[in-house]
Amino acid sequence: MNEQSRKQCTAFEGSRCIASGELSHVAGKVKEVLDENCTAAVLIFDDLTSELVEVDFRGTVKDVLKRLETQAPRGESSGAQPKNDRSVSRGPGRPKLGVVSREVTLLPRHWEWLGSQPGGASVALRKLVDEARRVNSGKDRVRRSQESAYRFMSAMAGNLPGFEEASRALFTGDRKRFEELTASWPADIRSHSLKLSEAAFESR
Repeated sequence: MNEQSRKQCTAFEGSRCIASGELSHVAGKVKEVLDENCTAAVLIFDDLTSELVEVDFRGTVKDVLKRLETQAPRGESSGAQPKNDRSVSRGPGRPKLGVVSREVTLLPRHWEWLGSQPGGASVALRKLVDEARRVNSGKDRVRRSQESAYRFMSAMAGNLPGFEEASRALFTGDRKRFEELTASWPADIRSHSLKLSEAAFESR
């Protein structure tokens, strides 16, 4: 089972939650629904980001699951690696260790300071990033929760009463107001919205 098929997801048919869990499990449940009603309006959400997950439901359940096993995560290729990654022998030196080279634009004074640090610019930048991640981990967790909840709510509750006010309560960290405004929403949509927004209210 590859990483894509193990992704945690939740599927909805209209306002009803069909299934939650690994994508392979959720896709199987959705396929059953679609086999009974091919016009069913079904959406699958990534539990972490609330981005929509696309699945090819052609064929049998076995066909669907087999495609998931070979499907690469978004942004990655499912094909073979480029020839020069495998066939070209590496010379002496440190292994790649997953290092990704990307362009960074800084002013001369920034490069001067980085270059004067022990280990050079790369080591200094990695330390700065790790420290920023540590210091801002709480804020980042809140932001991710807000963004995920809002993305789901926009898709599933955008036309429901209190959506705009509930969104404001989400971003201001007002849990009580948020719960009051979502109380009249369909049970499954409300429940999933509360689950996604939990971290957004942790420190309030």
